[in-house]
Amino acid sequence: MAYVYLVLAIITEVAATSAIKASEEFTKPIPSAIVILGYGLSLYLLALVLRSMPVGVTYAVWAGLGVVLVTAAGAVFYKQIPDVPAMLGMSLIVAGVVVINLFSVTTEH
Repeated sequence: MAYVYLVLAIITEVAATSAIKASEEFTKPIPSAIVILGYGLSLYLLALVLRSMPVGVTYAVWAGLGVVLVTAAGAVFYKQIPDVPAMLGMSLIVAGVVVINLFSVTTEH
């Protein structure tokens, strides 16, 4: 269940982060509500993950995949296309997450 909660935590965090720009400095009610509820739910789900996964591994996966997915959301919704160095850097982040999950013995208690 930990990985299900982690995926949901990442999705809700990405939705919340993506809605920050749309909230226009919290002047738009619906995007502002998405930000607040999304972060709250994401942190709750992250707390559930921490019952069975180490905090370092959990945060590495959550933050790493969050960066990549927020960048993708920025490209789709705000036309903020990353350049080649940004894409290379995100590829390294994804590679790090893969290495952690495939080879680390600390991924679960």
